[in-house]
Amino acid sequence: MKRPRGITVIAVVDAFAAMLTIAFWVLVYARLFAPGAASPGEMDAGSVSATFGFMVGDLVWAALTLVVGAVGLWRMRAWGWLAAQMVNILWLYSMTVIWCRDARLGLVSPGAVLFSPFVLFSVWAILYLWRAKSLFWWGDSPARTSGLADRR
Repeated sequence: MKRPRGITVIAVVDAFAAMLTIAFWVLVYARLFAPGAASPGEMDAGSVSATFGFMVGDLVWAALTLVVGAVGLWRMRAWGWLAAQMVNILWLYSMTVIWCRDARLGLVSPGAVLFSPFVLFSVWAILYLWRAKSLFWWGDSPARTSGLADRR
């Protein structure tokens, strides 16, 4: 089966987002957390701790799910569809937290500028993937309903 253009676009954007996420957090780590890094005078201990938590969460869950989704969509696998939908929800959730924090502080953080476009893309991708689900999930077989199906 030929991969539809929309699926290809989502896979490529997710792969790019994974690389961008990793690069962003490597830079943040070097600036804030690496041995010998200067202590950020403008950030209190709670902010530094929250940033560390976001970094670990994004590197462990978001980047990994982006990679799994990109590979799975590229290969037209059901697990790729699921991972891509999961990461779309992660974008909506994490950027909502970032936007609320920034609004409360009266600022726009670099992460908000860099990653906000992915939220708009995710809204489109959620709808597109939902409409294309029959390419990944089919019928009412026991394997499909139990989540064990992968027709390719």
